[in-house]
Amino acid sequence: MAKTEQTAENAQLKDIIAHAKEYGFVYPSSEIYDGLQAVYDYGAYGVELKNNLKRLWWETMTRLNDNIVGIDASIFMHPTTWKASGHVDSFNDPMIDNKDSKKRYRADVLIEEKAAQYEQSGEKARAQELLSAMARLLEAEDFAGVRDLIINESIVCPISGTANWTEVRQFNLMFSTQVGSVSEDASTIYLRPETAQGIFVNFLNVQKTARMKIPFGIAQIGKAFRNEIVARQFIFRMREFEQMEMQFFVRPGSELDWYKEWAATRMKWHKALGIPEEKLRRHDHEKLAHYANAAMDIEYEFPFGFKEVEGIHSRTDFDLKSHQEYSKKKQQYFDPEINQNYIPYVIETSIGADRLFLMTLCNAFVDEQVEGKQRTYLKFHPAIAPVKAAILPLVKKDGLPEKAKEIVEALKYDFNIIYEEAASIGKRYTRQDLIGTPFCIAVDHQTLEDNTVTIRHRDTTEQERVAIADLHARLTEACSFRRVFEKI
Repeated sequence: MAKTEQTAENAQLKDIIAHAKEYGFVYPSSEIYDGLQAVYDYGAYGVELKNNLKRLWWETMTRLNDNIVGIDASIFMHPTTWKASGHVDSFNDPMIDNKDSKKRYRADVLIEEKAAQYEQSGEKARAQELLSAMARLLEAEDFAGVRDLIINESIVCPISGTANWTEVRQFNLMFSTQVGSVSEDASTIYLRPETAQGIFVNFLNVQKTARMKIPFGIAQIGKAFRNEIVARQFIFRMREFEQMEMQFFVRPGSELDWYKEWAATRMKWHKALGIPEEKLRRHDHEKLAHYANAAMDIEYEFPFGFKEVEGIHSRTDFDLKSHQEYSKKKQQYFDPEINQNYIPYVIETSIGADRLFLMTLCNAFVDEQVEGKQRTYLKFHPAIAPVKAAILPLVKKDGLPEKAKEIVEALKYDFNIIYEEAASIGKRYTRQDLIGTPFCIAVDHQTLEDNTVTIRHRDTTEQERVAIADLHARLTEACSFRRVFEKI
């Protein structure tokens, strides 16, 4: 990638980060104490946007599929859970330090970034060769070979500019804590590094109580925690984050067909949100996790390049079989169609709520020249916009505020509405553009005469006269999740 392109992309990301803070979307956590690296708080409009995205995902999974139900498992789990899942022994990142800058990096990320440079310069075969070499070395746990690959590719530290690297070491990413009232009697447990295991250990509970027949899925949204050494790129990689996962249990032998179906379905979902097709791509894994027989990522082109937003994995029967082994309790399903007991295979769809939020924010951020003037606005799909409409009396007198508040009262139970009367109407329009409100409803003197208002549309700035009696139906039509669902 050319240096000027990198500079422009970094500038765009900085603009988005600054906008997110200034307009109440995302703040650095505990900022008055100089913050905490890779931890963020969601502001008034950020939490609305994130909740809308989570609700859209949840309803897509559980309402549009009559064979998917949800759970909410606890963050703390019996520590043997993580032994069975492989996290205690295998949940590691290959880390390498630069001796001159004293900075630590993920070795695989350094190599992937080098491969991306080759691909962007047209050397796709060389990029693929590099990724394949890395996959072979990591699979064999040949960390000396990984270090040699970094040196041979002339990969240098972006801070010091040198290739004075340490050996590559494995670093476990789980946070541990103690449970017990007395330190001597306390036992070590972990903050969960993923939400999937809460689904697997509840497989039989859900199957029996919800009367589910295979194929069926279990969905969950929840917090997860990873002690990321290299946490960067705003909220893309954090130590505390939120996952939206669905584990789909299928008959052995049918898993690859279901894998293909879910991969296609999830790609359609992102496009239905308004993400342009050219900004999305599918990345099939060269190196498969120990539990998988197929895996792919849906990647979005962030200002810092194509990065994973969602993963789809065919996990085979690894998880249930392992929990059966460690717990000594059978995790089998009796399939009446074939009169057989078996441990189901699993297709996983896993998306980071925070990464989805960042993708949505990046995609919505518009900074353009209109008739010689700079115009910045957030072009959210109305169904997920934090605020659906702003009710704006033209002036603070003549009964207009009272009329405007009547409209607020009629709409606020079904839509997130803002009422504003300070500043000129133009400045209020601009503020609503900056937080992504799709509709501004102006109440003027004509409103008092004929019960009509002016609706201003965010994306086009066009205005139209509408009867107050029609507002609820208009907002319902525009902001309904149905507008998204019908495209999936």
